[in-house]
Amino acid sequence: MARKRRRRGPVRRSNGAGLTALSLCLTKRLAPAEGDAGDANLAFSPAAIYAALALLAAGARGGTLRELLDALGGESRDAVAAFARRVVDTAAGLQEAVSEINGCVAAATNNHIGSILDSSSVNAFTSLVVASAVYFKGKWEVPFTKSHTRVDKFHRLDGSAVDVPFMRSSRSQLVAVRSGYKVLKLPYRSPAAPPPPPQRKRASQSKAADEPDEAADELPKYSMCIFLPDERDGLAGLVAKIASGPGFWHYRMPAERVPVHDFRLPKFKLSASGSVMQALRDDMGIKSAFAAGEADLSGMAMRDGDEAGTPLHVGDVRHKAVLEVNEEGAMAVATGSYMLCGASAVMDQPETVDFVADHPFVFFVIEEVSRAIVFVGRVLDPSI
Repeated sequence: MARKRRRRGPVRRSNGAGLTALSLCLTKRLAPAEGDAGDANLAFSPAAIYAALALLAAGARGGTLRELLDALGGESRDAVAAFARRVVDTAAGLQEAVSEINGCVAAATNNHIGSILDSSSVNAFTSLVVASAVYFKGKWEVPFTKSHTRVDKFHRLDGSAVDVPFMRSSRSQLVAVRSGYKVLKLPYRSPAAPPPPPQRKRASQSKAADEPDEAADELPKYSMCIFLPDERDGLAGLVAKIASGPGFWHYRMPAERVPVHDFRLPKFKLSASGSVMQALRDDMGIKSAFAAGEADLSGMAMRDGDEAGTPLHVGDVRHKAVLEVNEEGAMAVATGSYMLCGASAVMDQPETVDFVADHPFVFFVIEEVSRAIVFVGRVLDPSI
C-alpha cells in the first residue's frame, strides 16, 4: 500500500479562521489589567484590521509574506487581497498624504470619523503606515421606545457610579443565562432580498411553486451580542473565558426568546483609536514586517534614496473605531435574525429573567452566516 506523503510546512487556517484568530487576539486586550479600575472604553473592528493587513500582504514577499498569510489564514496573496500602491517621497508629500488619507476616511464614514492621522503620525523617516477606520450605524430589528429610556446608575470598576440613560423594554429577548454571566443577542433589521432576474424556463426546469427559495438564506444576518458578567468586577474573568477558544462565543449564543422582568441597557458611544502593532507582533506572529532590514515588502514599493532603494518596513498599524448604540440601532449594514418557534402538547414556559447591564460588559457585532466578528469592544463607563 502506498504511504501517504506528509504535508510539510505550516498548515494555514482558512480565511474565516484567520479572522477569528485576529478577533480573539483583540478580545484579550479588552480585559482590564489586574488592579486597574480605569474607565477607558475600547473597541476594535477585526474585519477592518484584517482588510488592512490583506493589503499589506499583497505587497509582501518571502518570510514576511509567510507570516502575514499564516496570520490571515490565506494560501496566497490573491486569496486575501487585491492591491493598489501609492508612494510618497518628501516631507511635504507625507503631509499631503495625511490630508488625503483623512479626507478618504471622512468621506467613507460620512464625516463621523474626521481623521485618523495627525501631522505627528508621519515624518521624513516614516517607512510605511497602515491605517484603517470604520463606522457602524444601523437599525435594530425591534427598536427601543425612546419614551421608555430612563436615567439610572452605572457602576464602574472603581466602585463609583455615574448617571446614564438606560434603554428599557418589556418585550421577550434573546437571552441565555450561563454560569457566571448572561448573553443578550440583539438582531439588526434584515435588508430586503433583491428580486430574482426575470428568465424564461422550460417546463422540465421549472421550480415548484411551493419549493423554498434558498437565495434568502445567503443574506447576511448581523447581531450585537452582549456578554454581561454577574459580578460587577467580573469582566476580566469573563474576557478570559471568551478568548479561551475560537468557538466559545458562538456556542454560548441564546437560542430562544425568554420573558424579561427588568431589562436595562445603557446608551453609549465609543470612539477608540491607537496602535495595534504590539498585538499583531506579539500575539499574531507578524514580526518581520515591523523590523527595519528584515521586512520584505518589495512587491509594494521602494523608497528613493540610493541606487538600490531603501527597503520599506511597517512603521505602525493605526486603527480607529466609532460605534454608537441608541434606541434605533448601531450598524451600517442593516440585517436580521430568526426566532425558533414550535408547538407540543405540553410546553414548559421559560422562567422570567433580568438583564441589567449596569456594570462593565463586552460586546460583539457579528455576522452569523459566516461567523465573522465585525466589532468587538468593552464598555467601562457609558457616560464617556
